[in-house]
Amino acid sequence: MVEFAISIPILLLVLIGTAEFSRAFMQYNALTKHIRDAARYVASEAYHGSTGAIILSPTLSTQAANLVVYGNVQGTGTPLLPGLSAGAVTIATAGPGDFTVTATYDYNSIFAVVPMFGFASNLTPSFQFRPQITMRAL
Repeated sequence: MVEFAISIPILLLVLIGTAEFSRAFMQYNALTKHIRDAARYVASEAYHGSTGAIILSPTLSTQAANLVVYGNVQGTGTPLLPGLSAGAVTIATAGPGDFTVTATYDYNSIFAVVPMFGFASNLTPSFQFRPQITMRAL
């Protein structure tokens, strides 16, 4: 019983840390995949003029942002990640023929309700993902 009482806090800490890291990794990968899909969509739909410059219409930017957030260009349904909004997605030109798709997502811990045991109570249980994809228009 004494050995169990000594080892259970360490085992729970490892279990909670593994679950939190796995969840963060899954959400980062999902966000990166959706940004890549939006970049492919913009690459195929962006107007690539004879000067080599890309023309990104507001409609195309909105559709790409909806693709990142909802998984479709119409913007219907629920967001693919909790708290993700179309305002967090930016599409901008990055030189002649290139553009970037960037999303900013605040990841919140699922264990935010676990007290910090009195230590470092001013730490916030969230951090920011900011994946970015640069692609050339077709």
